[in-house]
Amino acid sequence: MMNIVLLTALVALAIAFALGTALGFFKQFFSVEEDPLISEIRELLPGVNCGGCGYAGCDGFAAALAEGTAEVSGCAPGGTTVAENLSSLLGGFVDLVPQVAFLACGGVRSKAVYKGKYIGVKSCRAGKISTGNVKLCHWACQGFGDCVKVCKFNAITMSDEGLPRINPEKCTGCKLCVSECPQSLIRLIPRSQKGAIALCSNMSVNRAMVARSCKAGCIKCELCVKNCPENCIVMGKEGNSLGLPVIDYSKCTSCGVCLTKCPTKVLMLT
Repeated sequence: MMNIVLLTALVALAIAFALGTALGFFKQFFSVEEDPLISEIRELLPGVNCGGCGYAGCDGFAAALAEGTAEVSGCAPGGTTVAENLSSLLGGFVDLVPQVAFLACGGVRSKAVYKGKYIGVKSCRAGKISTGNVKLCHWACQGFGDCVKVCKFNAITMSDEGLPRINPEKCTGCKLCVSECPQSLIRLIPRSQKGAIALCSNMSVNRAMVARSCKAGCIKCELCVKNCPENCIVMGKEGNSLGLPVIDYSKCTSCGVCLTKCPTKVLMLT
């Protein structure tokens, strides 16, 4: 019995040795030498693998930079510092405007009207597919926090009122939440932007419908347009701005008049 156990152990050891030797040989024989430039680039990247650059993590972005198919300003988490370091290494023009995520919806639970009790999968995408929207407002944030789950920087939390709260100090502008939101409610704005901005995405021009669905919705009264002392607000006529206030930030002085005139408090200052 002892001889069988010993023989089995020796055979297993021999097989393991043979396999290890074979693997070492094949690794050396079939190995592809990595471009040293890729390693240099990778050292300059933050290594968070957020995917905001459009590539499969920092390794993919580094390889694309080495091939010349990506821009040195493509790493949002790295910001200006990383972009400038990459530019020094690779050359290229740095035209980076730091951005931060912004939620264009103010439909908290106490103001937005729900269609009924939702019992499906607790995700924004599932809610949109199965019901169109769990709230009466077709454009509203559904509040299941898909954006919170994908944020790699803990910059988004859910408020007690059921809307995502974005911490601008932690947000890197990586765009993951932007891509994840099925309602396209999260957008990037310049971090340095100053002026009024609309907390609503309801493009319906039916005032009664807007008022019924959300007490925080833009009812298209145009009081902000009429009372702006700088004449820097117009009502959008196309695309994602249809029926919503559009602000010319080259004219806006952050005076706050539009905020005080808005009956549903749609506008806020950034």
